Amino acid sequence: MSTFQPIEDRLMIKLVEEDQAIAGGALLLPETAKEKPQQGIVLAAGLGRRDNNGGRIELDVKKNDRILFAKYAGIEVKLNGEKFVIMKETEILGIIKD
Repeated sequence: MSTFQPIEDRLMIKLVEEDQAIAGGALLLPETAKEKPQQGIVLAAGLGRRDNNGGRIELDVKKNDRILFAKYAGIEVKLNGEKFVIMKETEILGIIKD
């Protein structure tokens, strides 16, 4: 089984599907009609990008953070049969706190 470690300020995100239900019953949509999720869980993070002096700039997000991102952010990849999104930290809109 392959593993993936992002580099610099990149993150590996597992998408969180939102419920597709309506009042009074469930509405099942075909996969092509569903909107792309805009929330995810950080599964892996790089060490941070480098500044002009070669030092590391730490990431604001970390593993297991639940995040919100723009609709078309990142690049979808398939690894070991599962879909993930790889994106830079700057594409994240914020961290969702409970």
